[in-house]
Amino acid sequence: MTLLASSATEHRGLTMSLFGLFVAATLVITVWAGRQNRSAADFYAGGRGFTGFQNGLAISGDYMSAASFLGIAGLIALNGYDGFLYSIGFLVAWLVALLLIAEPLRNSGRFTMADVLAFRMRQRPVRTAAGVSTIVVSIFYLLAQMVGAGALVALLLGVTGEGAKRWTILAVGALMIVYVVIGGMKGTTWVQIVKAVLLIAGAALMTVLVLAKYHFNPSELLGAAAKASGKGAAFLEPGLKYGASNTSKLDFISLGIALVLGTAGLPHILVRFYTVPTAKAARKSVLWAIGIIGVFYLMTLALGFGAAALVGKSGMAAVEGKTVSGNTAAPLLAEQLGGGAGTTGGAVMLAVISAVAFATILAVVAGLTLASSASFAHDLYANVIRRGKAGEKEEVLSAKWAAVAIGAVAIVLSLFAGKLSTAALVALAFAVAASANLPTLLYSLFWKRFTTAGAVSSVYAGLISSVVLVAFSPVLSGGKSSLFPNADFHWFPLENPGLVSIPIGFLAGWIGTLLSGEPADEAKYAELEVRSLTGLGAH
Repeated sequence: MTLLASSATEHRGLTMSLFGLFVAATLVITVWAGRQNRSAADFYAGGRGFTGFQNGLAISGDYMSAASFLGIAGLIALNGYDGFLYSIGFLVAWLVALLLIAEPLRNSGRFTMADVLAFRMRQRPVRTAAGVSTIVVSIFYLLAQMVGAGALVALLLGVTGEGAKRWTILAVGALMIVYVVIGGMKGTTWVQIVKAVLLIAGAALMTVLVLAKYHFNPSELLGAAAKASGKGAAFLEPGLKYGASNTSKLDFISLGIALVLGTAGLPHILVRFYTVPTAKAARKSVLWAIGIIGVFYLMTLALGFGAAALVGKSGMAAVEGKTVSGNTAAPLLAEQLGGGAGTTGGAVMLAVISAVAFATILAVVAGLTLASSASFAHDLYANVIRRGKAGEKEEVLSAKWAAVAIGAVAIVLSLFAGKLSTAALVALAFAVAASANLPTLLYSLFWKRFTTAGAVSSVYAGLISSVVLVAFSPVLSGGKSSLFPNADFHWFPLENPGLVSIPIGFLAGWIGTLLSGEPADEAKYAELEVRSLTGLGAH
């Protein structure tokens, strides 16, 4: 820790210069984009002027979060094969989004997920439920990014106190509010595109350097990682994290279901389909995103096992303390690849990769804040509170104020979540999205009899069940890595609630529809079906 601290202190000027350069560049882009925002469509959907390739890059930038870069690398470094299962789940999830959601959503809505849900339902109850769900999911995801930012900058500055992490979280929160309020969707999209290019380039550089250390022989790398882990062959086999007991095996199934189904219900991903001019461009966006994200997750193998071999759990513990989340694995690996702690090369690599990771966090938090503030303004304020009487300027202004409020809530909650793994926090967001949003979307698009009561039941049942199960799970209490390690009020044994809460969401929608007794609007469903399949009448 002493070497790391002295190295960080010596090269703090370089580190801060790189951070400052990226922040300045993105702020210029944001101001430039903000000057082109003249309507609600510009602010919410970037004027629907992005190509499939541009949007694919932006989706990748939105999706490859701190959990992908920092969290997954750390989980692989700590848990070997079982850590890589996160990557598999994140990637496979895109098939659900491509095959079931992307095109119908683009054709059926305007700015938010609730536009699709409310198309053939009563507006106010459905938009209220969808707006609440969007904000809750976004805040869970925001927590992960803020926690990653705190760990990253504490590492860079070589400090162990909580004060630096808190100031970092405040700074990230302030920047994300600025991006959204000034730039809207256009500014956020260009920041995400720049970040995606930087992240792929940074990960590719580290992958090549890791493989070069082991003569471009993956087998040699895996062998070194297994040996350094102290687990031997078990490090490369299933079961290290999710095989010790029946509960852990169920936890793995729960995690897998949440990851695979959650992507198609994530609000900040769904709104990206509205930024392209046609359904064809939406499909191209997803295909490009699958390719880019797939390459990146393959590289996380080299990063994770490289961190296991060259950094090890002890190296991470020296920085993170007794509770090792693995969030520092990728930056510490970069430092080792550059020459180690105390060297100029190590400091340069640490600064460059940490700046890329910081860019990752800023881009994702901007996308999340935009999605949640847009949902508040468009769904809750304009259509529920003002009953459709709000003008465009008034609606956009309310979105900007909502961005400030949501940013403030995320900042406050993040100050208490610093010990949790970013990947675990994101997995919880996926579980909530898969439980509350996905059942309602699928029922709305594909079930003729679905009613308003069913939609409201599905959203609230999925949302409440997933949040309650998380509150009484080992994530919050009862374990060494829990948020409250000295307390124990958990009764739900699984860390991820998806196995229970996702079926509850689907079941509640079905039961709510059957028990409501209200007739479905078949004419509206027929109109929605034509629009979702053909794009006829799409905005």
